Amino acid sequence: MAAAAVSLLSAKSITAIPKLKPFLFDFHVSPPFSLSFAVAPNTTTNFTLWSRKPRRNPTLPAAAMLFPQNPVFSDTCAAVISGSIALSVLRLWQETAKRGLFDQKLNRKLVHISIGLVFMLCWPLYSSGYRGAILAAITPGVNIIRMILIGSGLWKDEATVKAMSRYGDYRELLKGPVYYATTITLACAFYWRTSPIAIAAICNLCAGDGFADIVGRQFGGQKLPYNKNKSIAGSVAMAIAGFLTSVGYMYYFSYFGYIKESTEIVFGFLIVSLASALVESLPVSTELDDNLTVTLTSILVGSLVF
Repeated sequence: MAAAAVSLLSAKSITAIPKLKPFLFDFHVSPPFSLSFAVAPNTTTNFTLWSRKPRRNPTLPAAAMLFPQNPVFSDTCAAVISGSIALSVLRLWQETAKRGLFDQKLNRKLVHISIGLVFMLCWPLYSSGYRGAILAAITPGVNIIRMILIGSGLWKDEATVKAMSRYGDYRELLKGPVYYATTITLACAFYWRTSPIAIAAICNLCAGDGFADIVGRQFGGQKLPYNKNKSIAGSVAMAIAGFLTSVGYMYYFSYFGYIKESTEIVFGFLIVSLASALVESLPVSTELDDNLTVTLTSILVGSLVF
């Protein structure tokens, strides 16, 4: 930002007023909004009117990369670390399911809420190029294959089945869990952390759909008139949770410079969360799978508003 200087009295006008000849008034404004003026020759007085730091760095920093000087090695390490963190969270919920600390349906939703959101916290570890997006997509991509193998009966993993299924049937993993992992994979590979669509899709799927079920079971006495399997409390909780989580991740990624926070994006998140909650409440989501319908809604509506 170029400095702005305004001369209130020129030297010629000063000489026309004898009493002002010894004085020279010159105002100088420069970032961060400081004011200086000369009262007399060789004398300068500075006043700071207002100063604030910029809210974000407009560039794309490599602040969170492990080894900025070697992006390939750094992205490889990031993939190992993020995959290990996601697996550790899954192991935690497998252990709680094994010990029966929570109801099986609640335990399943805790897995649903946490895995995707925790994995998304690791995205700044990757580089900003396409390579970082692809390597980030490997972890959920491998999980797609894993869910298919377990769901088809080719791989026996009772702990995973108990933690991620509604009724303990391994074939359930071929639907919701596969759609879930596919959503995160596509969000990484095609949208990545610079896109509000990726944020909206994952947050409405994880936080929105997860809290809809938890709140609906606890406070869902009043059902929706067009779907007796869904409650007003659950739908409201989904819209609120999806929206607030989306806004939170917008600020999280804006801190690293990957996305710029704005009221337009916040309003877009609200529209996407309301649309996702509406579609999730429809009977078609029960017949198909809300992991599928919520994801498609978030992507389609997000493509219109962002």
